[in-house]
Amino acid sequence: MSSAMYESMRVNPKFQELVEKRGRFAWTLAAIVLVLFYGFVLMVAYGPAVLGRPLSEGGMLTVGVAFELFLFIFFWVLSFIYVRRANGEFDNLTQEIIKQARKDNK
Repeated sequence: MSSAMYESMRVNPKFQELVEKRGRFAWTLAAIVLVLFYGFVLMVAYGPAVLGRPLSEGGMLTVGVAFELFLFIFFWVLSFIYVRRANGEFDNLTQEIIKQARKDNK
């Protein structure tokens, strides 16, 4: 692609929309992951007794292990959500931007 085509894409309002949507979405997911992960780490540091409690009387599964399993699964779900949106909405916007740039540079 030529630099004129790249410039055409950069000034396209849909490109700005794509950058804003993708950035906002990625930062939101990153904030969720960081808060949950570091919240868990802080609980390990400052509240190990809470995490060491069994989930049920006489049970072997503790609150900490259950919460970490939840985090593990939840982070995979967030990855799945990101991939679906990236392969759907973000890819569609990208294709529209490329199509418009090709049309403008013919």
